[in-house]
Amino acid sequence: MSASGDDPRTPPGHAPPGHAPPSGLEASAFAGPRASGPLLDTLRVAVVMLDTSGRVLLWSPLAEEVLGWAGEHIVGRRVGGLFGPPEPFPEPEPSADAPPPADTADAPPSEEAAEDAPPPEAAEDAPPAATDAARPEQIIAELLHTGRWSGVLSLRHRDGHTVQVDTRTSLLVDGDGRPFVLASLVETSRLRTLEHDLASLDALFDSSPLGVAILDRDLRYVRVNDALAAMNGMPREAHLGLRVNELLDGATARELATIQQHVLRTGKPVVDVVAPGPNGRGHRSLSYHRLVDRAGRVLGVSATVIDVTERMQAAERAERARRRLALLNDVGSRIAGVLDVRRIAEIFAEVLVPTFAEYASVVLHAPVAVGGDLPPAGFRESQPLRQFGVGAVRWTPPAERMLQRGQSVGFTRRSVFGTVLAGGEPALLDGEEQLRATTYPGDPKVLAALELGVTSALVLPLRARGVVLGLLMLARTRDREPFDRDDLALGVELADRAGAALDNARLYVREREGALTLQRSLLPRALPEPPGVRIAYRYVPGSSGAEVGGDWFDVIPLGGGRLAFVVGDVMGHGMVAAATMGRLRTAVRTLAGLDMPPDELLRRINELGDDLSQDRTEGWMATAAYAVYDPATRRCAIALAGHPPPVLVEHGADPARCLARVLDLPTGVPLGVGGVRFETAELDVPDGAVLVLYTDGLVESRGHDIGQGIERVRRTLCGRTGSLEDTCDALLASMDPDREPDDVALLLARLGGLPAGSTVAWTFPAEASAVRLARRRVRDTLVAWGLPSLSDVTVLLVSELVTNSLRYAHGPIGVRMVRGASLLVEVSDPLPDPPRERVAGEEDEGGRGLQLVAGASRRWGTRHGSLGKTVWFELALP
Repeated sequence: MSASGDDPRTPPGHAPPGHAPPSGLEASAFAGPRASGPLLDTLRVAVVMLDTSGRVLLWSPLAEEVLGWAGEHIVGRRVGGLFGPPEPFPEPEPSADAPPPADTADAPPSEEAAEDAPPPEAAEDAPPAATDAARPEQIIAELLHTGRWSGVLSLRHRDGHTVQVDTRTSLLVDGDGRPFVLASLVETSRLRTLEHDLASLDALFDSSPLGVAILDRDLRYVRVNDALAAMNGMPREAHLGLRVNELLDGATARELATIQQHVLRTGKPVVDVVAPGPNGRGHRSLSYHRLVDRAGRVLGVSATVIDVTERMQAAERAERARRRLALLNDVGSRIAGVLDVRRIAEIFAEVLVPTFAEYASVVLHAPVAVGGDLPPAGFRESQPLRQFGVGAVRWTPPAERMLQRGQSVGFTRRSVFGTVLAGGEPALLDGEEQLRATTYPGDPKVLAALELGVTSALVLPLRARGVVLGLLMLARTRDREPFDRDDLALGVELADRAGAALDNARLYVREREGALTLQRSLLPRALPEPPGVRIAYRYVPGSSGAEVGGDWFDVIPLGGGRLAFVVGDVMGHGMVAAATMGRLRTAVRTLAGLDMPPDELLRRINELGDDLSQDRTEGWMATAAYAVYDPATRRCAIALAGHPPPVLVEHGADPARCLARVLDLPTGVPLGVGGVRFETAELDVPDGAVLVLYTDGLVESRGHDIGQGIERVRRTLCGRTGSLEDTCDALLASMDPDREPDDVALLLARLGGLPAGSTVAWTFPAEASAVRLARRRVRDTLVAWGLPSLSDVTVLLVSELVTNSLRYAHGPIGVRMVRGASLLVEVSDPLPDPPRERVAGEEDEGGRGLQLVAGASRRWGTRHGSLGKTVWFELALP
């Protein structure tokens, strides 16, 4: 301590009189409580200066806060009293220039009083000292010997409790060579907290499995832990001073540098940024936070790095599986309901490009596309192959040389393609050498593939029922990763699905062609066109696979130059409906030859019942429209069996004006139902009118009433004044695109009478003169028509028929002659029963009339009418 008699009561923060403030490093101690850094504010470092006798020369304000003693009460006194019980210091001996003694009411106990006082541990409520053996004289002695001392002291607070402080003391010398002691005091509780924080930080860096780095304000690494050094594959020291763009290359480094600058500038953290590691090794998840001290100053950026390589690999595998599943679903949805071999091949080639490959090709055995039999096991070079489906990411001249839709393809047995066709095992081609070895040297297709940059290819068998139908070939270029084993497995699954779909389409084509062949064989091959009538028709099969419908139509020549028009629809689809339709058509043609009225014919058909059904347990049902037209009388008789009503198109005096009306007829019930009578409606038909018969496939559609479809047909017919063929096409074109996939049968007949003068008719009374009069009128008419060569036979047959009517009918007798494609003669009488042909014996005088008619005419017959019966015969014109 100083021996110059310094005033012990120097105000706090000032050196005692006669002492100059220390300079240099020592001057920092005189900064007092205003520490420059926030860490010092947290630690609250108290500074005390003593002389070598232990007398206080300087007492900083932080010392006042830590121990509670004011500077004016303790400066100039010895510190020994702080180690003892709280008793008053004795008054110091006043010096001549000393100021008046301060009030000692709050003064700490003197060192001398402390020596006589009870030991600290006996003091009431006093905590034990941290360093009991360390007395002031011992500390000063060690300072004088070594120049420094450190340790933990237990000092007495003014309030009576003990404060433990970590103390660092040094022996210093001022400019005059006088020694003094400088002591720094820090409460141990605050120091321990800081030590724990630092220990936690060290533990985080040293033992954390996460990579941790600290970057300064220049975004250079200043600290890196071992985990991050291991991730980056370089020592910790090698990181220091580097920026991220000096560790990573390319866009990744630029992106991370931008993120670091953003965090440093804004203070907003960025979490879980996934980026590739150095040299592309694995993947890292990086999180950045800005570092700020307690005073709010920005220090830099902290980085936390997690190795997420396994996570990314798992995510990549999951994404790859998702993409493959999506591809399989896409393929399945695209080919769902497609039953065309060529279209399926095209879809497969198109959907795999560019999702799975840059180029794709589907090659099939040629018979597969037309529903032929499966190719035999194995592979023969003579078997025709054709490329049906192709796909390319870009259609360039080399791609067009390599892939040509519909091109015939040939492979040798020893080539890769022939091996796959023969054995059914897929092949993975990798590298230019393997690609060149696929076929013969100089193959233009292989050269085109190499020109396109193809580096990898898959050759996959399209299998079905254990037989290879063809090949699915896929290729990738150098711009993409080559095919691997996983791609090969996916390709095999795609090829298997393609093979199954192609085989289903092949069977569909086979069955559909068979059903259509059956149906076409049951429809009329040619329709008659008698004078005055023009006919057009269309039949459109439904689009519901091999399930063809039972729609049909027919035009049947009847006796007397009349025509029967019939359109029907058997309920259901498939072979059963087609077979039922064939039986129904045969029955109608058979009964039509009996010249029955339309309602009678439908009644007879309905009575056939189960005989027309393929399956007696399920029964059958059909709708039909049957019309009979007589060109000689221009009358038409129509009956319906639950069928859509016909439409009659009439033209007035102005050909440009058209009237299409739906005939209001009794609809009846479908055939096969029974219990309801059918009705025939007769109407006069003007020359040139068009009768339109159709099935419900023409007028039905989803979400619309059938009446709307009939109205659409009527409007279309009004707008057509051309040929019947054009009208048929217009009606089919007007169909609703959303209609049900049902068959359509359409029949149009332009009805016209015979030319003027082609028909004559007479009525004779039931008298003997009727025969003579009839013979005369017939002969005169034939001469007028220029047919005298037919007079003899015609007169003979008319005489026989009129004689029969006189003998049995006893009523008026009608005779009608019609000149058309043949000569028609009709004899009518009121007798309802038709004549019966019998074989007359050699001695019989009668019974030969009908034999004579049957032998001399081309054909003959009888029919029932409302007033009786009619016997008719036809003679061929010369």
